[in-house]
Amino acid sequence: MSTIPFTYSTHALPLFYSRYTTNTFARIKPSIRRRFCVYCQIDSKTKEVQIRRCSPLLESSLLSGNGVVASDEWKAIPDIWRSSAEKYGDKVALIDPYHDPPSTMTYKQLEEAILDFAEGLRVLGVKPEEKIALFADNSCRWLVADQGVLGMMASGAINVVRGTRSSIEELFQIYQHSESVALAVDTPEMFNRIAKSFYAKASMRYIILLWGDKSSLVCEGNKEVPVFTFTEVIDLGRESRMALIDSRDGDNQFKYEAIKSDDIATLVYTSGTTGNPKGVMLTHRNLLHQVKNLWDIVPAEVGDRFLSMLPPWHAYERACEYFIFSYGVEQVYTTVKNLKDDLKQYQPHYLISVPLVYETLYSGIQKQISTSSLIRKLVALTFIRISLAYMECKRIYEGKCLTKNEKQPSYLYSTLEWLWARIVAAIIFPIHMLAKKVVYSKIHSAIGISKAGVSGGGSLPIHVDKFFEAIGVKVQNGYGLTETSPVIAARRPECNVIGSAGHPIRHTKFKVVDYETGEVLPPGSKGILKVTGPALMKGYYKNPSATNQALDGDGWLNTGDIGWIVPHHSTGRSRHSGGVIVLEGRAKDTIVLSTGENVEPGELEEAAMKSTLIQQIVIIGQDKRRLGALIVPNKEEVLKVARELSVIDSNSSDISQEKVTSLLYKELNTWTSDFSFQIGPILVVDDPFTIDNGLMTPTMKIRRDKVVAQYRNQIENLYK
Repeated sequence: MSTIPFTYSTHALPLFYSRYTTNTFARIKPSIRRRFCVYCQIDSKTKEVQIRRCSPLLESSLLSGNGVVASDEWKAIPDIWRSSAEKYGDKVALIDPYHDPPSTMTYKQLEEAILDFAEGLRVLGVKPEEKIALFADNSCRWLVADQGVLGMMASGAINVVRGTRSSIEELFQIYQHSESVALAVDTPEMFNRIAKSFYAKASMRYIILLWGDKSSLVCEGNKEVPVFTFTEVIDLGRESRMALIDSRDGDNQFKYEAIKSDDIATLVYTSGTTGNPKGVMLTHRNLLHQVKNLWDIVPAEVGDRFLSMLPPWHAYERACEYFIFSYGVEQVYTTVKNLKDDLKQYQPHYLISVPLVYETLYSGIQKQISTSSLIRKLVALTFIRISLAYMECKRIYEGKCLTKNEKQPSYLYSTLEWLWARIVAAIIFPIHMLAKKVVYSKIHSAIGISKAGVSGGGSLPIHVDKFFEAIGVKVQNGYGLTETSPVIAARRPECNVIGSAGHPIRHTKFKVVDYETGEVLPPGSKGILKVTGPALMKGYYKNPSATNQALDGDGWLNTGDIGWIVPHHSTGRSRHSGGVIVLEGRAKDTIVLSTGENVEPGELEEAAMKSTLIQQIVIIGQDKRRLGALIVPNKEEVLKVARELSVIDSNSSDISQEKVTSLLYKELNTWTSDFSFQIGPILVVDDPFTIDNGLMTPTMKIRRDKVVAQYRNQIENLYK
């Protein structure tokens, strides 16, 4: 067992001995017993019966042995690990190749690690309903710690999660607001970044280090706060569990209670694209609704391989992980840096990610095509155009198109349209199949994703959506919010309606209401989306006014998103699309021009992003006469196009700001010409919007308000 350094303050482990009788305590490894006896100044005659909350299925033996009726159904999230360990015990659950040490764990090993970590936290004195902050990135130890605290969920504790790239101010605010009592961090480097603020201002019983060595930690501030490594917590828990098993028949030091489905499992703080993050209270019932119903969207089978790269604290990644591990899949952890290589090496059946990842894959494929020889480029682009036309016809005759029109087309018109689409598709089908064999098969071998890529956490651009459909890579778009645990709608494999967010998941209902009156609108009408169902949060932590704003008295959540519901038709090109949800942007992103006209910037930005010259764009114009744009250019592409158009010399690597602006303005006109609102002045921004500079959320959404605030003076000059 690892040696635990003995530099503890007297408040770190106050409950350690009170949880054990003399007989139980005597069975714990002597070296551990001595350290904690000295530290806690334990009186060996002390005996105290203590309430202990248990996950109904995961720790059913404890409950049944204490006169409590155990459950054979999932009542709390940690229950899934008992079921999975029993069904898939020796199958590989996860592979984490990029941490030190690299890790591979079976389902049985994963369950044991979670139980050990949870018990280790109990040994450290964590009580039911106390909160532990978990600030770390995606890894196998994050999962164990998450479930160990949820396994402390299994003891009624609550975890508070966030990633390492959040600002110090945001992490401190979350820690303080959540009233966390301890901190688990990713690496020494991450803690060293926040140590000064946390030592000076935060009350911490102890710190847990998931990766790395304690010798790398800074020792400023309160040196008495104990630090434990991941393996030390695991070892503490294992020793304690063995002692409890040995003594359970003779000792009655615990009174066991079952976790309830409506108990809070976790606090997830929203990304904060506007304003400060709010702590969303999600219950076991909320999260279990996801686990029990996501199979309709992702029909996972035992042995399927998933590639995981999203921040695990993000509700989307988190719910998906809980779901896939209940079906015996193998999860491989990757990073942005290693994604391309890992897609090729591991050939995943599924990739669950955000739109930005699919946009990056799309851009990479397009770049590879554009740098090919003239013949290869011409062949590839011709094949793609034909495949796009084929899939357009296929959507028509399969009845999977979008329409806002409530009036159903006539039977005769529908039949003729179906026949026309069938004939055209039949004519170009052989060319489409040839393209699959000659071009698309090479793309497939490079990216894997043999079953589906699932996109969520943002809007999937329509051109990216159609491209992957054309080359035969199924991408299913979904929709949800942190406040809805998060998935509330998604495209099914058998009904993958391009351009939509799919049908509501089971037991979930949508309605569209008027912006101003709140009146319920008919299908096909655009308004504010409201949703109700078992995935809805319990509320915002310590923020009843925000809760009341979001949730009405009838249990409907105002999503803040603009959208509409496709009308139901029994004939025509939309006959299988009825009821799907279509999103058109955020209500709070709406730009109101000085003319009184409302503009949804998302649609314009999506169209502009089709240009290879544009890396990022934010449409502006609030209270102005016309729209403008802040653009981060793709510098390599700008130079390439400038040389091709003889704007600069073929050997030159310098281009003036005026020429860059001119090229970008022409690109905007090309890609947004179909819109009624045109973009006027442009501000070229050299530095990209990133998480590190605070202009993107940890979920990779641009913080529109912060971008506008940072460039306020330049924007004002732009409109003069």
